[in-house]
Amino acid sequence: MLPIPLITEDNEAFWTGGRDGRLLIVRCQECGNYSHPPAPRCSVCFSANVAPLPVSGRGRVYSFTINRQQWSPELEVPYVLAVVELEEQPELRIFTNIVGCPVDRVTIGMPVTVEFVERGSVFLPVFRPVSV
Repeated sequence: MLPIPLITEDNEAFWTGGRDGRLLIVRCQECGNYSHPPAPRCSVCFSANVAPLPVSGRGRVYSFTINRQQWSPELEVPYVLAVVELEEQPELRIFTNIVGCPVDRVTIGMPVTVEFVERGSVFLPVFRPVSV
């Protein structure tokens, strides 16, 4: 069981876009840069002209660790905590979980695609390996 994140005006689209099967990432309307985590200004040009837009939901595992410690009674172990780099832009990365495969099969560079886990009004983006 994953914890429910705190919803703010800046991150609401990211956490609720999964309702429609869309991964929404903030993009600057001035310079085109994607920024994550969501923020009210572009991290490159500092423009306030930013908006959440759908991305492909495809990426690669950039880094990961396997958690075997049950920090909370609700969490099932082991599980993979990962950094996924999205294909839309170099260094556009999301902290997430890898699901749908044994933890010992996760590798750096593994292609993955997003899916969503519904938790109340929040849709947590998690990633599953792409069959090649």
